[in-house]
Amino acid sequence: MTVQTPSPHPNPSGVPEQIAFDRSELGVILSLYGRAVAAGEWRDYGMSFLRDVAVFSIFRRAAEVPIYRIEKRPALRSKQGQYAVIGQQGQVLRRGHDLRQVLRVLERKLIRAVE
Repeated sequence: MTVQTPSPHPNPSGVPEQIAFDRSELGVILSLYGRAVAAGEWRDYGMSFLRDVAVFSIFRRAAEVPIYRIEKRPALRSKQGQYAVIGQQGQVLRRGHDLRQVLRVLERKLIRAVE
């Protein structure tokens, strides 16, 4: 009797089953988040990893709707840029190819709040 190890089913489309932030992207996001928490502006966060988008949601309080969403949509990589910051009402505050540049819109708001 021979024992065969099961092989995982290959993903036929080649598209990942879920989109996620990598370690360096999370480091940039959490650095900004930590500064905002220290300033008393933000209190909680949530992350969602879906088939076509990864979302980092920022909350002022845990029981509210997110005040900002940082989204990663790789399908838009060659068009508008895969990163976006979206406001509470659903407006796109900034979109681009470089996460640090896109997050500057939130850093400016944080600097104003501290002063």
